Amino acid sequence: MLKNKAVVLFAVLSFVLLVLAGCSGSGGEDGESGGSEASADQKTIEFMHLWPEGSSKDHYEIVNKIVSQYEEKNPGVKVDLEILGNEQYKEKLKVLSSSNQLPDVGMTWAAGFMTPYIEGDLFAPLNDVLKNGLKDKFVPGTTDAYSFDGKTYGLPLELNIAPIFYNKAIFDEYGLEIPKTYDEFKNVVKTLHENDITPIALGNKDRWTGSLWYMYLADRIGGSKTITKAINRKGSFEDPALIKAAEEIQNLVEMDAFNEGYNALSDQEAKSLFMNGQAAMYLIGSWDLPNYTTNEQVPQEFRDSVGFFNFPTVNGNGDMNSWVGGPGVGLFVAQNSDVKSEAKDFVSFFVKKWGQQAVADAGVIPATKADTSSVDLPQMYIDVLDELNKASNITLFADVQMPPDVAQIHLDAIQALFGGEMTPEKFVKLQEKALAEGE
Repeated sequence: MLKNKAVVLFAVLSFVLLVLAGCSGSGGEDGESGGSEASADQKTIEFMHLWPEGSSKDHYEIVNKIVSQYEEKNPGVKVDLEILGNEQYKEKLKVLSSSNQLPDVGMTWAAGFMTPYIEGDLFAPLNDVLKNGLKDKFVPGTTDAYSFDGKTYGLPLELNIAPIFYNKAIFDEYGLEIPKTYDEFKNVVKTLHENDITPIALGNKDRWTGSLWYMYLADRIGGSKTITKAINRKGSFEDPALIKAAEEIQNLVEMDAFNEGYNALSDQEAKSLFMNGQAAMYLIGSWDLPNYTTNEQVPQEFRDSVGFFNFPTVNGNGDMNSWVGGPGVGLFVAQNSDVKSEAKDFVSFFVKKWGQQAVADAGVIPATKADTSSVDLPQMYIDVLDELNKASNITLFADVQMPPDVAQIHLDAIQALFGGEMTPEKFVKLQEKALAEGE
């Protein structure tokens, strides 16, 4: 069930990338026929995406390249790009949806995130886009997470899992080994702290980053289905395992496992701490792989020093092949777009181009099938692919599984839990109440 969700979310991510390409607005030089019937009057596709050059350089450049290719093949169509950071993007999407003024193409997440947009008739069904062989280009099942009542509303671009990345040079300096158990992990944290090294980089101002830590502890303590059952109302958020996971979060805080001021720092600021060698570990999605493999703006010495490991077992419980992750963003087309035909053509073109270019140019794991045999892939990329291939379970990010109003409560509660402003008991009761009221 969780694997299906992850695959679905992956499909949404692919759709989002298609949207991205359509809005970039750069001139281009390649591409296959988009199939749009360009008229004498130039048409403009507004495309909004969330990969700024500063924080997602490889993604940013691939989007621009695909947009250029599309415009080269479709001289009657111009793609205008608007690019925002993750949190700014989410907020603007809400604002634009309130007045039914979404961009022609944009990015969305799967499952619960999409629900209000679909119920509000804001996203156009894309079943017609998936015809003529496009659906077969996706990894089987990946578009399901973006489907409701037989209609697909998003095309996924990526599939992700969330490893703990670590600085091998720091580990070697203090004689540390990759922890297989939670006790070993806490010993790593303790050793680093005693030597004035920040153990873990965390930017919990964005809150979903703290949710990753909570989800893994819930998985290892209660099993891979526990948190999803609570969200789907086949279980309860007051499950003892979910209370224990919250307690362990506060235990890590008391151990000074995280950098100072983590609740006031963004994820980008935390990423900088890790990439500048100021923290030894960083839990983030595999979308960050380019920074540790192919991004030439990152010093080679640092890239060579980065490794990753699976979240450890807790008191002998938990399957280390069970991951938090799932499809990332996907592309949508606005239902009321004035250039809906061109927008659909653009996302179709984008998805076809994205898979291979994302692998070759950014080391991104795409939602579409890609031939990796002809690409010289970094070893870490291959290792992450191997982990995906043997994954026993992928639990979709909790805030993506939840309806938006409940997700907001979850994320606010995560921040309060990390900040010591909420007890573990209150933490679970608050979310159980919100989920129960939504039934």
